[in-house]
Amino acid sequence: MKSLRGGRVFSDERSAHGQGFDRLKTPEEPEDYSARASNSSVMSPRDVDSPTVADPSSPFAKSPWSCHMVAPVDESFDYSPNVLMGSLVREEGHIYSLAASGDLLYTGSDSKNIRVWKNQKEFSGFKSNSGLVKAIIISGEKIFTGHQDGKIRVWRVSSKNGSVHKRTGNLPRLKDYIKCSFNPSNYVEVRRHRNVLWIKHFDAISCLSLSEDKSLLYSSSWDKTFKVWRILDSKCLESVIAHDDAVNAIIAGFDSLVFTGSADGTVKVWRREYQGKVTKHFFSQTLLKQEYAVTALAVNSDATVVYSGSSDGLVNYWDREKHLSHSGVLRGHKLAVLCLIAAGRLVLSGSADKGICVWRRDGGNHTCLSVLTGHNGPVKCLAAEKDNGTEPSGERRWIVYSGSLDKSVKMWRVSEAAPPMQRVQQHYTSDGKAMPTTLQYAPSFSTQGRISQKKS
Repeated sequence: MKSLRGGRVFSDERSAHGQGFDRLKTPEEPEDYSARASNSSVMSPRDVDSPTVADPSSPFAKSPWSCHMVAPVDESFDYSPNVLMGSLVREEGHIYSLAASGDLLYTGSDSKNIRVWKNQKEFSGFKSNSGLVKAIIISGEKIFTGHQDGKIRVWRVSSKNGSVHKRTGNLPRLKDYIKCSFNPSNYVEVRRHRNVLWIKHFDAISCLSLSEDKSLLYSSSWDKTFKVWRILDSKCLESVIAHDDAVNAIIAGFDSLVFTGSADGTVKVWRREYQGKVTKHFFSQTLLKQEYAVTALAVNSDATVVYSGSSDGLVNYWDREKHLSHSGVLRGHKLAVLCLIAAGRLVLSGSADKGICVWRRDGGNHTCLSVLTGHNGPVKCLAAEKDNGTEPSGERRWIVYSGSLDKSVKMWRVSEAAPPMQRVQQHYTSDGKAMPTTLQYAPSFSTQGRISQKKS
């Protein structure tokens, strides 16, 4: 029996140390990675070799929250700032969404529960009652969650007890829904012989994003639309039919621009304009048009670069300084990119190949610093917060959380000052299979985050 009471952090089955901890298991990977794709993922050439991590069968890997107290490593090895700090494991569902705010981490899964973690321990939790949690976003004291059933739920932290979260309503509000339903002109045809109100999504919510000034909430859906909500009064201001297939990602960027990515293989730009008291979004341009589904979007913190991940494992990017002209491609994954985040000068991409590529932007170029491995399932979501701990002079570090379909969340410390990985040219046989490759000096990550230089 798994306990949901008494503040238990992990399930109470099969403890190796009698502490109610579960070891991490390898789940059966679902066929649906929760981002609709018009085309299946294919192998794409890589120019980065993944470093290895500790043996997953070791006691270190079995620990739900590991502090890496292992045998000392030769002091002559160089330290790597990119290190796995630990894992949060509560086997109640695949992890589909993450949101970090200060010392709190919110996790959403297909168990319908939203868990709140503080200092690597379970702090609180609340249940949505329907629909797996596909997106979480925090705006002040409000928490918005998007669900598979097409609903957006609104939660608020109790002013008396920070561990208590109360649901304050849904988007759209019930009174707005009823009022809107009386007018026949508010119905739109979505399928033959089926009409729905324009203010409500009728398919799964795929992504949530906040405007630059935090006054608007954007929601994208598999129903091919994105909707605009005013946070102050939870009113739906606009619904835009954006694509010919499911909208997998949306992000509000710079200069009042909004970017959307779809299973139809396109990345589109929308311009927000105010017409009196009315907010309207107009189509501006198409950044990308390809046969592979677009699965993730990110905008860097300096608001100068837009990134998109696709089901072919590639990350495309566009530079604001170049008038959003195509600026390059990042190749680091064998399978579909499922999530993207930007943190300072870093860009991180999580993939169905179970790895996380860490890239650093230097001017107009990007360098792969490391490939974080350790998950036993596709990496579905990422979140990052600035590391406020002790930092070497001039170094900026980030705490990165990764959620996976292996039912775990891993916590990493990554640095913008980390040394780049050595690149290797991948060769292929005539039948398209990758040939074994070696590096003259292959970086091998130990459990303490150091790099040992081993000659091949």
